[in-house]
Amino acid sequence: MQNVETIYLGGGCFWCIEAVFRRVKGVVSVTPGYAGGELENPTYYDVVTGKTGHAEVVKVSFDNDEISLKELLDIFWKIHDPTTLNRQGNDVGTQYRSIILYTGNEQKAIIEESLDKLKQKGIGVVTEVKKFDKFYEAEIGHKEYYEKHPNQLYCRFVIDPKIRKFKDKFSKYVSERQN
Repeated sequence: MQNVETIYLGGGCFWCIEAVFRRVKGVVSVTPGYAGGELENPTYYDVVTGKTGHAEVVKVSFDNDEISLKELLDIFWKIHDPTTLNRQGNDVGTQYRSIILYTGNEQKAIIEESLDKLKQKGIGVVTEVKKFDKFYEAEIGHKEYYEKHPNQLYCRFVIDPKIRKFKDKFSKYVSERQN
């Protein structure tokens, strides 16, 4: 029986974060979407304006018996830059901010401990941490984007390096299957 837990993570374009976490051992499913904003039922075109307050995030469901939230956060901190406000590379705007949405006090404590360790190392993290409220699934064209468009230039020049970095730094967490 799986011990499934869910966390919501945003670190730039959700295509990137989804592509990496789909390759993590113990991750059951990854769904791109929008969270952290005010507008009900936003679309991609609403969110990219930067006026809805939403961030592009992924809903990560994972088997806590195979991988812990602490381990997922270790991966998260390395596959994006948590020190840049409202941007990742050329993706600029509040919709691309670094954000973690937790579902309970236990998750919150683990996140705070993980953040404290980064700050003790002198890393100026600007990641927003807040209680999960609502998640809106992205449109079908955004789901499994990397798998459907591996030769698209954004995939080759932005996502491929993130996947390689994950595989190089976290080889013990690389899954043979994609979630």
